Amino acid sequence: MPSPAPLPAPLSPAMHHILLALLEGDLHGYAIMQAVEALSDGAMRLGPGTLYGTIKRLLELHLVEETDERPVADDDERRRYYRLTTAGREAVRAETSRLSRLVRFATRHARGALEVPA
Repeated sequence: MPSPAPLPAPLSPAMHHILLALLEGDLHGYAIMQAVEALSDGAMRLGPGTLYGTIKRLLELHLVEETDERPVADDDERRRYYRLTTAGREAVRAETSRLSRLVRFATRHARGALEVPA
């Protein structure tokens, strides 16, 4: 197996959202699009080009893998399902932790700068 490409640091928002969506389990492309929109309360909508371009990169990085397993026996066989790898779980954990640190910093140090004048 070829060695994975080095991880981007930090992950792009699309990468992070896709990995977060896959924490719930194996999903096909359209289901990933829906999950990302739901978990972001509609703030992030991935178009097909962004979705599949990002999935391609996640596959190259060995953060996700394609699976032949189907959650439903009569599912459309043309659908490709994706799942997190161990490295993908670690990457989403690390990125979420990085973002949490930024939010904690902003909360402590930029409170006045973040307030909107009345």
